[in-house]
Order: sequence, then C-alpha cells, then structure tokens
Amino acid sequence: MKHLRRWVMSLSAAVATLATIVGLQLATPAQTPTDLTLEVAGLTVEELADGVYGLIASTDFPPAEPATTAICNGGIVIGSDGVLVVDPFHNEALATLLYETVATLTDQPIRYVINSHYHFDHTGGNPAGDALGYATLGRGPIRDWMLTRNVDSDPNPTPPDVIVNGPGELWLGDRAVQLAAFEGHTGGTDLVIYVPDVDVLMTGDLLFTQRLPYAADGNLRVWQTNLEQLAETYPTAIVLPGHGPISDRADFDVLKDYLAYLETLALDWKEQGLSEEDAIAQTIIADEYTDYLFQGLFSSNLSTAYQQITLGQDDAASIQGYFAHQPPELQAL
Repeated sequence: MKHLRRWVMSLSAAVATLATIVGLQLATPAQTPTDLTLEVAGLTVEELADGVYGLIASTDFPPAEPATTAICNGGIVIGSDGVLVVDPFHNEALATLLYETVATLTDQPIRYVINSHYHFDHTGGNPAGDALGYATLGRGPIRDWMLTRNVDSDPNPTPPDVIVNGPGELWLGDRAVQLAAFEGHTGGTDLVIYVPDVDVLMTGDLLFTQRLPYAADGNLRVWQTNLEQLAETYPTAIVLPGHGPISDRADFDVLKDYLAYLETLALDWKEQGLSEEDAIAQTIIADEYTDYLFQGLFSSNLSTAYQQITLGQDDAASIQGYFAHQPPELQAL
C-alpha cells in the first residue's frame, strides 16, 4: 500500500506537469512582442566572450506563464559582417524579443538562425525568423521530425531551410563558427556550435546544467559516451547549455554521472525483477539532485531508464517507438 501511495503521488505530479506543458503549447501570448521584455520572459543577457552572448532562461519547468516565459537558452554570435542566432525559443513573440536584443548589441544584420535540435521549445519561434528572411539551419531528420513529431505542439512548424549532415563552418566576416554533430539527446538532430577564436561552445540539450534532463527521446548510454567526447573535444570551452547557467567542462561530467545514476538504478531493478510501476514507486531522487530545477521530469527519466536499461530496449527503433507513445504534450522539450 505504501508503494501504491507513492506511485499515485508520482503519477499525479507527472499529470500536473503534462497539463502545464499543454498550456505551453496552446497558450496564445497575451503580450505583443513590443510588450514582452527580457525580465518578463525570465531571460538574462550574459556575455560569454567578446561578441558572443547567451540569453539565459531562469524559469523552472513547467513555467507559471508559459506563453511569455522562455524555457531554454538562446545564443548570439556577432561577427564583422553578420550575426548568428541559436535556438529562437518556442514562439514568435520570444523569438522577436531575441532579435530585438541582437539590435541592442550590434548594427550587424542577422544572417543565420540555428536549431540545435528539433524539440519545440527550441524551434517554435522559427516562423519569426522565416518572416524576416533569415536562413535557418538544422541537422539530419530535423525537417521531417518537426513536421511530424512536433505537429501536436507546434501550431506553425517551420523547419530549417539548410540541412547540415556533417561537420560545417560558417563565416561571419572574420569570425568562423564551427558546427559539429554529436549524439544522445534526440537521436540524429543534435548539433553543437563552437566559436574557436574565443573558445565558446553552445550545446543545445546535449547539456542540461542544474536541471534534470529530458531523456525520453535519447539514448542514455550513447549520451554518456558523447558527453565524454564533448569534454575531451572542448576541454577549456565556456559552455552555453540548452538549459541552465553558463557552464564548463565539469558540467559534462555532472550530467554524465546523473545518466550513469539512472543506469545503475535500472540495472538494480532488473536484478530485483521489479515491474516499472514498482521500480518508480520505490525510487526517491538522490540527495545531490534534489536542488535541481525540472524535478517534474524525474519520473519520466526513471521510465526511460527502465525501458532502455532494465528491459534492454535501447536500439533506435525501440527508442523511437517508446517516444512515439509518450503523451504528445511531453514531446515538446
């Protein structure tokens, strides 16, 4: 009975989280872009290096005001004859706020918008850039997945015009920006952005810092391996994560340890022969993660670990099948 009560409490928390995510997707912003401010959006502009900025989202998830609150971080890279913008948030009002912020930092025109992966909280603002004629870049199956997987969350899916399927390089006048593919979070659309002259890396959701990650669309073991590779490839970089404060190499290790913690739990459930319901019901988050934001994602993390590690269903087809059967509302992150 004790386990049942705890399971019901976990389920109730998950349902409450999903209900708010529905609000995130369906709410129409009450404020126009001219009314929306960085403060209202929960964003702080931080200079990562000369001419490179992060718009850091401070909200917990789910946010109290989803229509006007940014969930993820955005990025700005300014060169001598143009600007690159990363992840224009989840609606046009927030994307417009991002573009207006660029205008306060430079007179250079925006030339490129990059989606670090296909999830709605990073791509729902694409129509604002499309209307202004900005070229949007993404990786792999991002067009198909935005037009299919995002259909229940994005009222106006606007996928990238340019697809990057290998290492790439953009030039903003005298400043190079390198693009590289890594795996783990979305199974084929994750793209990192690196500015070598100032050693700044923007990872999208390959890195969550001081937040529990969304993992149902990824591969826990592959993600751990790629976090190691990111730490080795960019050992001294200033890092802008997809969610959370400005980071560095150590935060790759922290997230890797959290994913390894999920794997350890799942292997223990397998040894005990527990059902998924019993496994989730008896598991309380470890003390070192209790002060993280996005606590509402913990039960989803446990379910993902059970499927991939306890049941061994970690091949691409199984992960896609599992993800496809998640509530559409939860696929937005």
